[in-house]
Amino acid sequence: MRIAVAGFQHETNTFAPVKADYQSFEVTKSFPPLCRGVDMMVRVRGKKLPVAGSIATLEAAGAEVVPLLWCMATPSAQVTRDAYERIAGEIVDLIRAVGPLDGICLELHGAMVAEHVDDGEGELLRRIREVVGRDMPIAVALDLHANMTAGMIEHADYMDMYRYYPHTDMVETGARAATGLLRILSSGRRPAKAFRQLDFLIPINGGCTDFGPARDIYLSLMPELDKTIPGLQGLSFAAGFPHADIPDCGPSVFAYGTTQEAADQAVDRLAAEVRRREGDFLPAFYPAEQAVALALERAKAATKPVVIADTQDNPGGGGPGDTTGVLRALIGAGARGAVIGAIIDAETAQLAHDVGEGATTRFAIGGKRLPGDSPVQVQGRVRRARSDGWTAVGAMKGGMPVDLGLTALIEIEPEGVLVVVASRVAQTMDSSIFRHLSLLPDKLPIIVVKSSVHFRADFTPLSSSIIVAKAPGPVAIDHTELPYRRLRSGLRLMPKKS
Repeated sequence: MRIAVAGFQHETNTFAPVKADYQSFEVTKSFPPLCRGVDMMVRVRGKKLPVAGSIATLEAAGAEVVPLLWCMATPSAQVTRDAYERIAGEIVDLIRAVGPLDGICLELHGAMVAEHVDDGEGELLRRIREVVGRDMPIAVALDLHANMTAGMIEHADYMDMYRYYPHTDMVETGARAATGLLRILSSGRRPAKAFRQLDFLIPINGGCTDFGPARDIYLSLMPELDKTIPGLQGLSFAAGFPHADIPDCGPSVFAYGTTQEAADQAVDRLAAEVRRREGDFLPAFYPAEQAVALALERAKAATKPVVIADTQDNPGGGGPGDTTGVLRALIGAGARGAVIGAIIDAETAQLAHDVGEGATTRFAIGGKRLPGDSPVQVQGRVRRARSDGWTAVGAMKGGMPVDLGLTALIEIEPEGVLVVVASRVAQTMDSSIFRHLSLLPDKLPIIVVKSSVHFRADFTPLSSSIIVAKAPGPVAIDHTELPYRRLRSGLRLMPKKS
């Protein structure tokens, strides 16, 4: 068997301030840069990525893996027309050029929107189909936050997606997608498909599988259906990415089976349970000042840090990573010893390096990318400044190399609030950046992270409690505050309370 493997990942927040250009896919951050061919195999092999699981599974089955191209950009506003056409075009051209293939295995996200294309994945799959025809089996590994479309279902023969959020099962998902492809090749039969879209948006915090309805559905109900429905070959619940103003935004379920009856039964039972638990998907959150006050109160008696999630400025959801709402709340409360990070501010990081460790100067921190925000003008001392990368820790990204360019730790005077700044956009998914700058996370009273859920994979064991803060940012936890214009009719912006 000769199987082509490729990846093209982007999660698009159409309300975010910055678009993803071609360079966004070329830069190394907490994942490899755009890579091709043999170099792609070297960079992704053994990493916590779906493509690594696909490659390992295909090779174990004796397949010849033909690596094409792999890339990922930090979530942001739309992928530019130039970037989409160059990358999608290259994938299609490589498929056309590599010679005879028996199948194609892709790593996509499922929530990509380009300037000129609402359904980035469906359009890519359609173009691939034009080249390889209907007989070529295509399997896809997807993110749990995919906004599934009829086009994606139509043009792929088998798709599978993460079942954990934080996404600690990326490798396993890639393996399941490859297994689905191998099953088609060995049997010579395509599975039956079933697909249902649901009628309410799920806040991304409400989809965390550490607790609540998501835990029950993903980790209990779905494994039960896998075992008890005869002929079921694959079942997925896409929680959707709610910050995309497109008609297909929102959650859905899809399934594959040896019979149409098996696929239909699985999606109907799963969809019914998601609808029954609708009101349970509403997450708890606090305004920034209240979140900081609550954290300070809890920290008095805590033996571990209190963690605050600055969820609406999560770079993993399209936030710029530099909004100042929670930082201002920390300074206003005199939260000495509390740390916030990473604030993505290349200018401040550069100034910290220019003045050097131990120096004190005026900084204008953050507030440079979101309309209506402004930098926090402070006096600060540079406690640490580094230009090298590090290795991530934790269940989600542990072992992955990270490079956010220039980084620095600044202590604001006289309040004593600590600020971590970095030059390249990435959410704070684990504690490694704080350790990199000589902080001991378990000794800090309060840690504020620019993340919504992924940080929990590492910080939950380190923390005494977690508080979700609502400060200005484009990753809205309350969707009624977003200016949607293009959603399909009948789609509720928030889960209906039970």
